[in-house]
Parts: sequence; structure tokens; C-alpha cells
Amino acid sequence: MSERQPSRHAPHEIDQYLSVLPEDFRITLQQLREIIRRIAPEATERVNYQTPIFRLEENFAAFSAAKVHCALHTFSKDLVANMAEELKAAGLRMSGGTIHCKPGSDLPVALLEKVLLARRAELGHG
Repeated sequence: MSERQPSRHAPHEIDQYLSVLPEDFRITLQQLREIIRRIAPEATERVNYQTPIFRLEENFAAFSAAKVHCALHTFSKDLVANMAEELKAAGLRMSGGTIHCKPGSDLPVALLEKVLLARRAELGHG
């Protein structure tokens, strides 16, 4: 996956990434993908550095599967810090600009949509 083509659109790469995951991870990450697509339907999708990434001229969001959690990467430490109380109250963990959730758990969809809408605004796509 080449960084030289930042706007390359290859959703099949994300499909492939998801296809090899355990079911609980796959379901959670597919839900995250659907939320991202709702908030940024014009975003390009691809896998870069073994991470599914969505771009709006620059990195908008990404997700990944770790050993024991799923992650939503916002690329914005400030955004996550500003929403930390809401995220904690929803049972989510944070690390820098990344939000962690348990695979197979119910996602706080409205809150994640709020996070992604704030990310769009940060990038000037409000």
C-alpha cells in the first residue's frame, strides 16, 4: 500500500482486512466503518501501514484491531482530550487520539458520530 497515492480509493482492501478477523472484532469494526461512512461518505478508503484509513484530503479517521480491543483513530489528541469525560462515561478508553472499545460490545453510536462530526469540522469539512 503506497503512501505516494494518498487519495487512492481501495475499499476492497478494508473488506479483506475485516474478512480475516474473529467475528466479534469484525462486527465492531464494520459498525465503525458504517459510522465513518455516514459522517464522511465522500472519504476515500484504503489500508495503509496495515490500518484501514479514511481520508478527506488528509487523514480523517482509521480503525484497527488490537489483541484485546478495537480502536478508532481520530488523528486528533485535542479532540479526544476535549471529549474525554463523555467517552469515559460511555465506557470507552482513550490513548492520545485513539478511542478503544471492546470487540462485540454495543457502540455508543451517537457519541461516535459526534466525535467524527467534530473531526470533520477540525479538517474544515463541517
